[in-house]
Amino acid sequence: MSLLEETINSIKGQDESWRQKAKDRLDQLTMPHWALGRLMDLAVDLAGMSRSLQPPVERKAVIVMAGDHGVVAEGVSKFPQEVTPQMVGNFVNGGAGINALARQVGAKVIVVDMGVAADISAMAKSGKIIDKKVAAATANMAEGPAMSREQAVAALEAGIEVANSMAGEIDLFGTGDMGIGNTTPSTAIVSAITGTKVADVTGRGTGLDDEQLNHKIGVIEKALQVNKPDPKDGLDILAKVGGFEIGGIAGLIMGAAANRKPILVDGFISTAGALIACSLAPSCRDYIIASHRSVEQGHRVMHSHLGCEPLLDLNLRLGEGTGGALAMNVVEAACRVLTDVATFEEAMVSAADN
Repeated sequence: MSLLEETINSIKGQDESWRQKAKDRLDQLTMPHWALGRLMDLAVDLAGMSRSLQPPVERKAVIVMAGDHGVVAEGVSKFPQEVTPQMVGNFVNGGAGINALARQVGAKVIVVDMGVAADISAMAKSGKIIDKKVAAATANMAEGPAMSREQAVAALEAGIEVANSMAGEIDLFGTGDMGIGNTTPSTAIVSAITGTKVADVTGRGTGLDDEQLNHKIGVIEKALQVNKPDPKDGLDILAKVGGFEIGGIAGLIMGAAANRKPILVDGFISTAGALIACSLAPSCRDYIIASHRSVEQGHRVMHSHLGCEPLLDLNLRLGEGTGGALAMNVVEAACRVLTDVATFEEAMVSAADN
């Protein structure tokens, strides 16, 4: 049995008995019933994920998956492809947005080369990044499949391997991405899986004007027409119109779920990975926490399809895992509500009349 099959088969949903134990405790806290709203809902989820009334969330890491895309040859991004390896260097040196926000919450930033179109092996050899390169960028999906089915499996299994290798030392995972042009395959994925018209889910990415946006829509429509991905087969969608870093994110989500670890899914690119993961292993959904709603217009459609309500809505559109890092404070707060707030009986406070 392959690692992918083994992982899919091992994912079990949240434990209902632990969810009930958490709800019973939260019902008795020294406050009006459910007065902390979604924080308390999240606390129930954390208990169900971890099978504990003291869910561990202190050891945190944002895993930034990096990869390039052949479709940038179609002019779908305002930035050149060489920005991808340059930004990987910025992550390693601690100068990116994700580094600043991760430091604020005490989270590690771990970069994985899934398919950067440059030789960055020196960083891998020095231990600064993890080398899981499937190939140096995907093929141009406007002309044919972005990758082979075997490469899609390799990308997914790379993400699973990263999750498995870190599960013993990380309590709370966050997803991140880096890859110039990656809103294009992500848009193709959401359109393929949800059946939504491309024009209704295509955003401006790095700041396209109206003419560039219309061109991007046309490129995505062409890619879907050329490749005809099977909407019921997440692996086929990933292979035909996906990206190596998106596959890595999907694998990371599945690996976290198999290890019963909560995973904060970041923005538009990361949620494309979540769509792939949940297509292949629906029980993954029980371990996903949607960190925020991006300004990318397709993000709302993604959340609706997954049945997720994001924790934050701050007009973010950076990616990198920044929304996930910000939401880690909220996850830790939810845990503290469950563990640190006294019940009426513990505090010897009179409860409300029934």
